Amino acid sequence: MFDWDDLRVFLATARGGSFAAAGVRLGMDATTVGRRIQRLERALETTLFIRSPQGLRLSASGARLQETGLSVERAVDVAREADADGQVTGAVRISASEGFGGHVLGGELHALLRRRPGLSIELVANPGFLSPSTREVDMAITLSPPRSARLVVERLTDYELCLYGSRSYLRAAGRPQRLADLDAHQFVGYIDDLIYAPELRYLDEIRPGLRPRATSSSIRAQQSLIRSGAGLGVLPYFMAADEPDLVRVLKDDVVLRRTFWLSVNQDLNANSRIRVFRQWLIDLVARRQGLFRSSTQPIE
Repeated sequence: MFDWDDLRVFLATARGGSFAAAGVRLGMDATTVGRRIQRLERALETTLFIRSPQGLRLSASGARLQETGLSVERAVDVAREADADGQVTGAVRISASEGFGGHVLGGELHALLRRRPGLSIELVANPGFLSPSTREVDMAITLSPPRSARLVVERLTDYELCLYGSRSYLRAAGRPQRLADLDAHQFVGYIDDLIYAPELRYLDEIRPGLRPRATSSSIRAQQSLIRSGAGLGVLPYFMAADEPDLVRVLKDDVVLRRTFWLSVNQDLNANSRIRVFRQWLIDLVARRQGLFRSSTQPIE
């Protein structure tokens, strides 16, 4: 017989991929997590994780236990919701791109938290995405629709990206008047082998052969580089439109269009806290469409 609380530790380890990551999530040190996993393995008389240079991965037995554990976790969620006396309580963990998470959600979440005092939000806003399918997060906003039978996926909003340069850079290098002029300019962009989604490969879409001279895996760092005069660069309209030091260039020639997709673990889709957050998010992007595109014309 095993301690059911060890199942909670197991699920956190499976999601985090290491004892240290699970410890951060659970508020315990990595050594304690490791001891709890060893205890669970002894109780079940099986190996749950296989160690590799990339971290911990589930064994076949671990994968089967994860399925059982997710069912138990789902039942606990239902029980907690039944005890909430009609109040929306608990945490919603959401993964979003650095730009959307920091620039859009970060500036708006205070209003939701004020209206819903029992709700807490865990915003994972960094390059790359965590997956709702294994409950690393409850919801994710991604650049392409995930392919998983475990997820409920919907289009959240379209958005535009445009080409920008700082006033100081354009004074020194000149303002391009046509696409061919871009060959004479410096560019800011992503580090090629750290691009986590094909939708972020912008420059060849603008003009084949363009290569960045200053690169970063962070869109916010790229924005700072462009603002400081390191070169021209592509930024989401919602990040750059109100920046006084940034000037949009070739606005008739360079308009890139992308889509944000919202995915939710299907086991959580009916959960009240998930429903409340989802509806708030959908209402937010509908109300703030001016953030996402430079014109009022719908994106095809």
